[in-house]
Amino acid sequence: MGVVGTLEYLSDLMNSTGYKYKKKKQLQTVELKVRMDCDGCELKVKKALSSLSGVKSVNINRKQQKVTVTGYVEANKVLKKAKSTGKKAEIWPYVPYNLVAQPYATPAYDKKAPPGYVRNVENNATTATITRYEDPYISLFSDENPNACSVM
Repeated sequence: MGVVGTLEYLSDLMNSTGYKYKKKKQLQTVELKVRMDCDGCELKVKKALSSLSGVKSVNINRKQQKVTVTGYVEANKVLKKAKSTGKKAEIWPYVPYNLVAQPYATPAYDKKAPPGYVRNVENNATTATITRYEDPYISLFSDENPNACSVM
């Protein structure tokens, strides 16, 4: 390395825009709901998802139609690869029913959900109605109530 090369190298070290470092992806788990009927479907999906770079493991539960991918991957890339197999795929829409405030409400309850799961519904404070609980015994003996008990 000559004098010019050394000066160039040192100027690049001092200049913050000289080198751009690539951010390392974090290890994450992506859960998908993929429609699979047979062993062939399962193998096709597993092979396609395993071919993605950064994938550490692919677990498939055909009974629940659930695919779990673990690795240094992005969720949208995994979803896109799963859809490229020709199968209907979406991000896993279910959560355990004990994590939802009202699991049997219309938006959360889903007949197709696996046992113990309901749809993931966001709680919106604007749509929720606040109900005030009033003790029935207070109004039973009230002076404003014309049908109140008159034992005195």
